Amino acid sequence: MNGRRRLGLAALALPIVAGLVWLGIWQVHRLAWKRALIAQVAHKLASAPVDAPGADRWPALSSADSYTRLVVRGRYIPAVPTFVQAATTLGPGYWVLSPLRSDRGFTLLINRGFVPQGDKARPIPTPAGEVAVTGLLRLNEPKGGFLRANDPADDRWYSRDVNAIAAKRGIGPVAPYFVDADAQASPGWPRGGLTVIRFPNNHLQYALTWFAMAALLAGAVGWMALRPSKD
Repeated sequence: MNGRRRLGLAALALPIVAGLVWLGIWQVHRLAWKRALIAQVAHKLASAPVDAPGADRWPALSSADSYTRLVVRGRYIPAVPTFVQAATTLGPGYWVLSPLRSDRGFTLLINRGFVPQGDKARPIPTPAGEVAVTGLLRLNEPKGGFLRANDPADDRWYSRDVNAIAAKRGIGPVAPYFVDADAQASPGWPRGGLTVIRFPNNHLQYALTWFAMAALLAGAVGWMALRPSKD
């Protein structure tokens, strides 16, 4: 291969090497972000619960508030529970959502916990009287799930879309979040405390892959440039 062809191939390969290096660096930054996120959530889970955000704080809520431990006091509103398809360590079934009117005057949905598929048809009584619920703040889920869209008309739910559920149940405006209730001391269903908190973290593996590909390609270009010409 003559020198001109070698220079041409090197000119084509070097931008690819640069792109692979950039991808590796990007994954390193993603790794730092993911580790910070995991540490942040772990800190929230270990913290004492704080009061559930009232209406004055709703506009400022963001994903950074997810998994904050909350406590809310009030009374459940008598209403038909909403069953949302779920898959947990206990198998397939449903989350049971019920509206609660807080003692501070706003309404929010409580994910009281999980019930197996066969328990959906059984009566699930709503707790009476004043209650105090502790759990995790979860933001509204309006986009459906399990590759299926929610169907309010048929009361079929695949994600916890609090606004659509509130409209279906006729309970008026609700908080833009729901609370995943903690596990209760009493046995039975619904069973709380089954929130899945998992953040896949493969960024180091991806970074090493991109850097290795860049090194291999750069090595091939270097070998090609330095090998004796046969011309």
